Amino acid sequence: MKTRLSAAGATLLALLVTVLAFGQPAHAAAGFSVAGGKLYDANGSEFIMRGVNHAHTWYPQQTSSFADVKALGANTVRVVLSSGDRWTRNTNADVANVISLCKANRLICVLEVHDTTGYGEQSGAITLDRAVDYWLSLADVLAGQERYVIVNIGNEPYGNQNYASWATDSANAIKRLRAGGLTHTIMVDAPNWGQDWSFTMRDNAASVFAADPARNTVFSIHMYGVFDTAAEISDYLGRFRAAGLPIVVGEFGFNHSDGNPDEDAILAYSQANGIGWLGWSWSGNGGGVEYLDLATNFNPASLTDWGRRLFNGVNGIRQTAREASVFGGTPPPTTPPPTTPPPTNGGCTATYTVTNQWQGGFQGEVRVTAGARAITGWTAGWTFANGQRITQSWNVALTSSGTTVTARNTDYNGRLAAGASASFGFLGSWTGTNSPPAVSCTAS
Repeated sequence: MKTRLSAAGATLLALLVTVLAFGQPAHAAAGFSVAGGKLYDANGSEFIMRGVNHAHTWYPQQTSSFADVKALGANTVRVVLSSGDRWTRNTNADVANVISLCKANRLICVLEVHDTTGYGEQSGAITLDRAVDYWLSLADVLAGQERYVIVNIGNEPYGNQNYASWATDSANAIKRLRAGGLTHTIMVDAPNWGQDWSFTMRDNAASVFAADPARNTVFSIHMYGVFDTAAEISDYLGRFRAAGLPIVVGEFGFNHSDGNPDEDAILAYSQANGIGWLGWSWSGNGGGVEYLDLATNFNPASLTDWGRRLFNGVNGIRQTAREASVFGGTPPPTTPPPTTPPPTNGGCTATYTVTNQWQGGFQGEVRVTAGARAITGWTAGWTFANGQRITQSWNVALTSSGTTVTARNTDYNGRLAAGASASFGFLGSWTGTNSPPAVSCTAS
């Protein structure tokens, strides 16, 4: 989060990646895994992060924040930790408690070490190798939490100087973590204070991904003033999508000291293309960037303008977040119970839920679940009996003809393992009655 520097002279190389080489993880993971540029949870359901960053290491007493962000709809929280090199070390017991708070509130935990921030430019910042030492010291706490925890090796690990070794250092850090027994999905941040204006991460992501013997690494770009146009946002994220490499927006704001990021474009492009994001940050910002607080004084009833935009606005958390399926209890049965109609065409079932309703309007969700075998696509349909109309939808290709609605999977949520689910949502209008319709489902 430093002043933007010119990228003049940076080589604009295309990502030369053989997508098929990254199509499947090297071995089955006990928790999250990566395949085809997408993140999947332990049940094999695609998971798209919709959440916030929380500065736990500086505000360890604010443990209610986990429940508060969950109540506002988040499905993920990125938790700031310290290795003890620049700030007070988060102990094994404290990290174990953070994980338990995430799980209790049905949030996926992205744990990050903040002491690496701006290495090579920021005095006192530590290397990625030193961050790995911290993660290995937490091995007993992290073991068995692969279903709920993603390990973000180090926050913004290089500043705007001496970042040429990012690819080598990131690859070596990943290999050390794997050799040390960590099987979690790993997240790596970009250099240049996370914003990668030099395109160092963009042009070397393929080699770093290949260095992970588990093929279970996700890349994280931080979008502040460098990303102030929709064209820059779509170009950067689109190159990762085209290369079949997983990318998330690990931090972003609506304004910053180095420029005015286009948060609307970040949200819209991410929603249209199944890309996860985590807004910065819940509360407690200082040093002149207090405007990045989503909530005033950690109070969920006092959201800032930024907080209202991120949680309640178009393409925000309330509209688009879907809880990880690992919190849904036991996996769906392979055969329907007696009270449920059997899936047609041997493929899928769908359930319709009104998740919120107000005078004249409502929000709905449909969950599609594959049957006893994997499917490659699905189509759900229903007919409204009371004149309802859909005005907006997400995570679906949806068409309406009168009262009849047809909903088809997008390119990122059609493939479902046996028993796995995908959800889509919509906003609608109603008058008089808003009865849920019966929904059919056909798989391909």
